[in-house]
Amino acid sequence: MKIIVFGAGAWGTAMALSAAAHPARHAVTLWARDGQQAAAMQADRGNPRYLPGIAFPPGLQVAGGDSLQALADAAADLAIIATPMSGLRGMLERLRGSAVPVAWLCKGFEAASPGGDAQGLMAHEVCTRVAPELRSGALSGPSFALEAAQGRPTALVAASRDAGLRDMLVEAFHGPTLRVYANEDIVGVEVGGAVKNVLAIATGLCDGLGLGMNARAALITRGLAEMTRLGVALGARAETFMGLSGLGDLVLTATGDLSRNRRVGLALAQGSSAQQAVESLGHVAEGVYSARTVVQRARQAGVDMPIAEEVVSLLDGATTATEAVARLMGRGPAMEVPGG
Repeated sequence: MKIIVFGAGAWGTAMALSAAAHPARHAVTLWARDGQQAAAMQADRGNPRYLPGIAFPPGLQVAGGDSLQALADAAADLAIIATPMSGLRGMLERLRGSAVPVAWLCKGFEAASPGGDAQGLMAHEVCTRVAPELRSGALSGPSFALEAAQGRPTALVAASRDAGLRDMLVEAFHGPTLRVYANEDIVGVEVGGAVKNVLAIATGLCDGLGLGMNARAALITRGLAEMTRLGVALGARAETFMGLSGLGDLVLTATGDLSRNRRVGLALAQGSSAQQAVESLGHVAEGVYSARTVVQRARQAGVDMPIAEEVVSLLDGATTATEAVARLMGRGPAMEVPGG
């Protein structure tokens, strides 16, 4: 199979590496927007900025410049979009009219714009607005780019309403160290991928304040309930959130030391502003950019998400870490309803 991956950040590079190292010997092109960066990676046979020390296999080539030309040059059977959520719409616009199936790796909600959509959209909703003719889907699940690039065991979900595309994604990436499970519930998979980033900020805050393991467990569990409520309200299946793209991704992102969103929460606990926390990372933390939209969609759907609400207040500088925790703990008693 011929595969092109648009976006040479950590995760795009890791997925290109996985496909190129596949036993089927896929021909893989990794596209970088910056032509000079692409030339340097092709010459160095690596991406030292995002994945230092990881060598490119022979089946991986790097291209840069015009994305449509790169797609034509690669004669691709499958295109993977590995830009941040903010870049998805522009990339889909460029690929509009293409016959090549497309899947995206980004997790989040697109920020609502005053002159555009009244509400922030999930990735598949963006595709429906911009390029409804594309065969499209998502690759998601609990995964750190570095570990996947190192060939450590990883499991992902290929989500699409198109059964043929789900099969293509499994064929492209399922191998000895990367398992890919198919799922038709793209709403649930995308809600899980978006909301877990917001909850990871809250868990980092919890850990940064030294609240203990009891508090962390409670926060993750109640966060999963918030995620499920929103997903079901938007049309997802509740059982999806007990799988890789829900519980699995939440646990990884909320507890793993490689989690950028968790590190934002740790920084907020130490008194940093949201801007300072993001600048200290040097990478995108999608939870920072999608938190407000997650809360907005929840309010529109009549869904209660107190943890996500407090994260937004923190990011906006409207509350302190200590005040946010006090408000959550000060909520009245309630009956526990699993998943609700």
